[in-house]
Amino acid sequence: MRKTLVSAATVALLALSGSAFAQDTVIVQDPVVTQSTVVVPGEVRTYVLEQQVPSVTYEGDIVVGAVVPDTVEIHTIDGHADYAYSVVNDQRVIVNPQTRTVVQVVE
Repeated sequence: MRKTLVSAATVALLALSGSAFAQDTVIVQDPVVTQSTVVVPGEVRTYVLEQQVPSVTYEGDIVVGAVVPDTVEIHTIDGHADYAYSVVNDQRVIVNPQTRTVVQVVE
């Protein structure tokens, strides 16, 4: 009988400690897509809207935080090395030229 009580107590203790550890678990999905707010200078936005470049067809969603694939040509913006742009699926997008991450979809 005593062995049964010790075993039951051990099982209960292990069950409680397992739930405490579960609270510290963090699940991260790859890739991580965030909807960060980047303030793009007005002259960059105006420049992107005025440029006449052909649209590239891409099978996928182009949203803030997405990485533009290498097959999509991005264009530099004179005087603004932190920004580049492209037109993808008839949407103008401003990207970070170093990471190719979309920072704004121009509407």
